[in-house]
Formats: sequence, C-alpha cells, structure tokens
Amino acid sequence: MIDVLVADDERPALDELVHLLRTDDRIGDILTATTGADALRQLSQRAVRIAFLDIHMPGLLGTELARAFLSLAEPPAVVFVTADEARAVEAFELRAADYLLKPVRTERLRRAVDRVLELGDTGTDADDEVLPVSVGSTVRFVHRRDIRWVRAQGDYSRLHVDDGTGYLVRIPISELEARWSDAGFLRIHRSSLVRTAAVTEARLSGGDPSVSVGAVVLPVSRRLVAAVREALVRSEGAG
Repeated sequence: MIDVLVADDERPALDELVHLLRTDDRIGDILTATTGADALRQLSQRAVRIAFLDIHMPGLLGTELARAFLSLAEPPAVVFVTADEARAVEAFELRAADYLLKPVRTERLRRAVDRVLELGDTGTDADDEVLPVSVGSTVRFVHRRDIRWVRAQGDYSRLHVDDGTGYLVRIPISELEARWSDAGFLRIHRSSLVRTAAVTEARLSGGDPSVSVGAVVLPVSRRLVAAVREALVRSEGAG
C-alpha cells in the first residue's frame, strides 16, 4: 500500500482523480490539496510515495511545486495530471515520473503507478531519456528504453519502439548516436542506429551484412562490420 497526494484547484477534477485512485488496491491514504502551498505544507509534515499535480494552480504552479519538493527529506515521485500539453518538455526536465493528459483514463493512471513502482524510491530513471513527439494534434512521450532501432530521415529520425510503432522526431541521427552511445545504441549504417540488446540475429559475413531486430532486417555498412561485430560480442558478454 502506498500513500499519495493529489493537488488540483478544480474540485471536480480532484474528486475524479481520487475516485480513480481508490479503484487501485495498491493505493493507501490519499491526501488532497487545492493549492500548491497547501500541498507543500502537507508534504513537509508527512511523506507520500507519489504526488499527482495539476500544473496550473493558484500560487505555486505544479512545476514550481515539483522543484520545491527537492528540498524535502523524502521527496515524492511526481506525476503531472493536466490539460496542458505544452508543458510536457519542462515536466520531463524536472524528472517527472509521468505526464497524464486530462481526462485521465483508469488504465493510463494504473500504468503511471506501475512506472513509479518499477523505478523504485526516486520514481525516476536516471539512465532513461524521454522524448516528446507529435502525433497529429497530440503529444506522446517515447522512453529511450522502449526504442529498438532508429532510421534517419534527413534532419529527422524515426524512432521504432517495442510495439512496432515509429515516431518522427526533429533530431538528426548523428545527434542521437552521440547522445546514446553510452546507453547501448550502435550505429550500423549511415541511416540506422540500433539498440544492441534488441538485436536478435547478426549476419556479418558475406556480401550483404545485416542485423535483425525481430522481423526487421537492417543492412550493416561494410566499413562498420568489424565495429558492429565487436560491439555485439561485448554486449552479449555483458548480458
């Protein structure tokens, strides 16, 4: 059982989130606040595992409140619950555990709790990175740990995740290669970057070297074959 706090200045939204949380048998006591100052006061007196914060509240914004939590002896994991998609990047810069858009669905809320419990006491994964991506008129959040391979598309890159979906981001593949080289990603071709742990088969001999990521076969540049072979062997040994 974990105790949580819900902060939202709109009473119907607050009551609805409390109702949804009460359907999760992992949730214990639920503290509530309608201002950031009240939330901070309560958490200075009693620790909770997760703080579900609206962003736009009187006095302290939810993002300001999340920064203030860092001074607490036992800061909670932060999950933002808001209708404001535009603050997503700022939220993840604050190492938020998750970012839920209103109206909140029960299954999405449970996944947010799952994520905090998986990440342990801090509620964040220092080894992960989150990229906001636009899908039509909405924003989704892709975790680097879910990305299996990346395809270059000019100055953009398409991120291919576990379920086979591809998300386009305005980041060159060369930048992702530099940022993620220490996170298990390997450049295999001028147009491809793969997570070594996701490689299921490697054919590096003969005239058409390639690696497979599940059912997807990706060509390997001949000049990179030796480096790819070495990296895959090193990855297998580490595993």
